[in-house]
Amino acid sequence: MGDATLVWLRRDLRLTDNPALDQAARRGGPVIAVYLHAPEETPQYPPGAASHWYLHHSLKALGPALAQAGIPLVLRRGPALATLRALIRATGAGAVYWNRLYEPDAVARDRTVKQALRTEGLDCRSFPTALLHEPWAVRNQADRPYRAFTPFWRACRRQPPPAAPLPAPDLRDRPVPAVEGLDLAALGLLPRTPWDTGLRNTWQAGESAALARLEAFAADRLARYAQDRDRPAEPGTSGLSPALHFGELSPRQVWWQVMAAREAGVPEDACETFLSELGWREFAHHLLWSHPDLGDAPVDDRFGAFPWRPDPGDGWLHAWQAGRTGIPLVDAGMHELWQTGWMHNRVRMVTGSFLVKHLRLPWQRGERWFRDTLVDWDAASNAMGWQWVAGCGADAAPYFRIFNPVRQGERFDPQGRYVRRWLPALANLPDKYIHAPWTAPEAVLRRAGVTLGSDYPCPLIDLRLGREQALSAFQAIKG
Repeated sequence: MGDATLVWLRRDLRLTDNPALDQAARRGGPVIAVYLHAPEETPQYPPGAASHWYLHHSLKALGPALAQAGIPLVLRRGPALATLRALIRATGAGAVYWNRLYEPDAVARDRTVKQALRTEGLDCRSFPTALLHEPWAVRNQADRPYRAFTPFWRACRRQPPPAAPLPAPDLRDRPVPAVEGLDLAALGLLPRTPWDTGLRNTWQAGESAALARLEAFAADRLARYAQDRDRPAEPGTSGLSPALHFGELSPRQVWWQVMAAREAGVPEDACETFLSELGWREFAHHLLWSHPDLGDAPVDDRFGAFPWRPDPGDGWLHAWQAGRTGIPLVDAGMHELWQTGWMHNRVRMVTGSFLVKHLRLPWQRGERWFRDTLVDWDAASNAMGWQWVAGCGADAAPYFRIFNPVRQGERFDPQGRYVRRWLPALANLPDKYIHAPWTAPEAVLRRAGVTLGSDYPCPLIDLRLGREQALSAFQAIKG
């Protein structure tokens, strides 16, 4: 039997369709999975508390699953290169494999590690698996990155379909050397103050749960995805975003599950609409690859001079974060986010638009809050989404397209079920006033048990005035 192979796991926390694990198994010899916690090496886009919470539980599920396949999971803290060298000495490993990440500082770190270990005689390789296409691989006719989603996705669809997913390895017949590692708690991923009850009641992390969620979505909800995905009160979305981010699922597993559903009779428009959401994820990483500072600097340089509104003491920002803006759809979304670590995509657009356009606060402040509170936070997707809604990114919504949260609520939550779920203080308001309680007659408010300014806040800003001020501010940089 050959020497050991270390598989450096990062955001590929699964056994199935894991190219690094598959190639390690094919190499022969023991396979040892390693997770290294070294946040100081990737400081540009540091994950937040909700992301760390999900990571903890995903690793907790992964350890026993790997053990059943004959692969130990070793947890360590410390710089990647030094820690891998120590593990190589302890195990006699002759190879280190991993699956690629695409954030700028992770790319630089991985390149350094690969060069150093190869110089030292190690078989050191990395593999693509986080995306359907490498972020540099799809180019326009001028051999430049795409700036608009639709032609980018058309170009992707002209590519051959992704390869079939790989099976999980079974290495129970291979003895492995004993290697010391840390207890999961030593990574310090869980909150010291137990604010995570809502997350625990909402999410089940791990590969088996993710696969079950994917299969259930394809069987039960995919057929109505095109109709239901924009209605936040309906369970119309897949809920797969955390699993995709942490690699409990691969995008090609999702792809082929959708293809199987289409063969089984799910309407093509539903399948294509859902696959296009995978496309937006691909486009986000395509943008981050060509704009490494996507989370900080606007793609449209004009917005570097945008006249954002002063917010002394961050009063308006804190009201937005706490869901106390007085705009029900916005506040419902922020309450959903705080309690579950997730927010419906339609509501993400509305809450984001309200922050950067009606309140005219910098989009980077919203990006940071979502970074800290979303379990599915992804550096590329989060930054692209905020630049899109702010009007300063690639293929962004024009700045003058300003979501009216009242109209959005009336259109996509017409009975107010979403708002009533997350804002119980408004539960007894009639549908007519649920999205704009300040327009309700005093008698209606009294019957509903609502006193504006006490039970529920008055609006931070008049929506029409906020829109007019935003458009006036845009004129200053329009050029």
